[in-house]
Amino acid sequence: MLEGDSLKNIRVYWIAFVVYWGIFLFGYDGGIAGGVVSQPYFETYFGLVGTSGTVDKAKDAEVSSNVVSVLQAGAFFGALGSARISAWLGRRWTLVAFTLVFSVGAVLATVAGGSRGIGYIYGGRVVSGIGIGGISAVAPAYVSECSPKNVRGRITGLFQIMVALGGMVSYFVNLGVGLHLADSTMVWRVPFGLQLVPAGLMCLGLLTVKESPRWLASKGRVREAIGNLAYFRKEQPDSPVLQLEMAEIEAAIQEEQEARKGLGVREAFFGDGNFIRFVIAFAIFVLQQWSGQNSVSNYSPQVFTSIGFTGTMNSLLASGIYGVVKVLATTVFIFLFVESLGRKISLLISAVGMGAIFFIVGAVLKAHPVDNIQAGQQPPPASKAMAAMLYIYVCFYSMGWGPLPWVYVSDIFPTRTRHYGLAVASGTQWLFNFVVAKVTPTLVAGLGYKLFFMFGAINIGGMFTFSLFLPETKGRSLEEMDIIFGAVSFEVRETFIERHKRELQHDIQISASEMSADQKV
Repeated sequence: MLEGDSLKNIRVYWIAFVVYWGIFLFGYDGGIAGGVVSQPYFETYFGLVGTSGTVDKAKDAEVSSNVVSVLQAGAFFGALGSARISAWLGRRWTLVAFTLVFSVGAVLATVAGGSRGIGYIYGGRVVSGIGIGGISAVAPAYVSECSPKNVRGRITGLFQIMVALGGMVSYFVNLGVGLHLADSTMVWRVPFGLQLVPAGLMCLGLLTVKESPRWLASKGRVREAIGNLAYFRKEQPDSPVLQLEMAEIEAAIQEEQEARKGLGVREAFFGDGNFIRFVIAFAIFVLQQWSGQNSVSNYSPQVFTSIGFTGTMNSLLASGIYGVVKVLATTVFIFLFVESLGRKISLLISAVGMGAIFFIVGAVLKAHPVDNIQAGQQPPPASKAMAAMLYIYVCFYSMGWGPLPWVYVSDIFPTRTRHYGLAVASGTQWLFNFVVAKVTPTLVAGLGYKLFFMFGAINIGGMFTFSLFLPETKGRSLEEMDIIFGAVSFEVRETFIERHKRELQHDIQISASEMSADQKV
């Protein structure tokens, strides 16, 4: 349930709404390509149909994996490069820059065709990937740094809602194009061109929001930081609550600056309490990418075809329903349960549920092969049962391993190294997203029902076990994470906070005295 002070945090929700248009693109771009390459006109136009009139399976798998995966390859480099840019330029203007880069790539992919061959789609997807990678690394840090701790999990979790929403829209765009524009170059120009709409909304929206108070404070721009924090919290600058939060921020930053002056990559990764956080950020996203969701999401039409939903329209419609279920499940979890269940228990339940579903789907597919179903034929009961299980699967994914890795990683890093932490997390996510996207067509064709057994084993054997060892972060401020991970003791932190509270109170008293003196004059 939403807290009673939701209106008090309306400016934080607004910044999440604006920034997460970029995350909508993350989901949209991931889902759109698999549907585009499955369109018969695309296959014919780009030479994937052999002289016999049938699709060349090997060539089709290669082109499909290339079109889908080159985005992730570009995103990997965009995510890693975002750290230093964000630390230097600030969160807000870094996002503007990466959104513009993304838009250039979207234009290149849209104009492919004629004398401009499939290389334009490949090139455009790589450039768009650089933009998406940067956005995916910076956006969670920006939103997290502007959010109060009592709603930070929910607001940061909006990330996954927008990913799911973008994926859902991409499925229905492909379905609509397949129904109404199936025999023209619009089968890729409309889906790729529509990316420019949310990119434009994000660029315009970023002009209406303020910079992260934590980033400003880390640059010594304390007055601006207090002003922005007061704006986001809808408090007066001299409010005791605001003073305490600002004191916590400054104390954490000063500790980090004193302990890590001249921060370099070595110190960022191996400073006290940091290495284990980077290990968690790396491992949690490796496991997320191999959970099976990206294979189903990126190649949804192909996966549904593999369980008996043959024909373009059948597979695209089943994909669209999958997208709707994912959005609804993610939204319900983020707004009702993320702050009540906690991070750890949600990850545990999610992993067990996903693993069990995959084992069931694999067993049903082994018992009821779908090799003899004709294209466009009504799916048999066993296929409908497997589709229903995949819809239940995405509910388990959406209550844990979908949104929570981003929430968790945004939680655990201190201000001075958060941009490194989010860059590593996002880079890992995109690197293994690329690997999974590249190999999925081959796995679907080669493993059959064993693919679902493989994902089931990863979910229960890997993800459940990993979740057991994670510390809980629900309800903890960003500044408390250093205590949890052993970078600083509770006593030292309290000393810093008290000192900064006294300094802030002293500064406010001086400012008030100066204002009173000016009024008398």
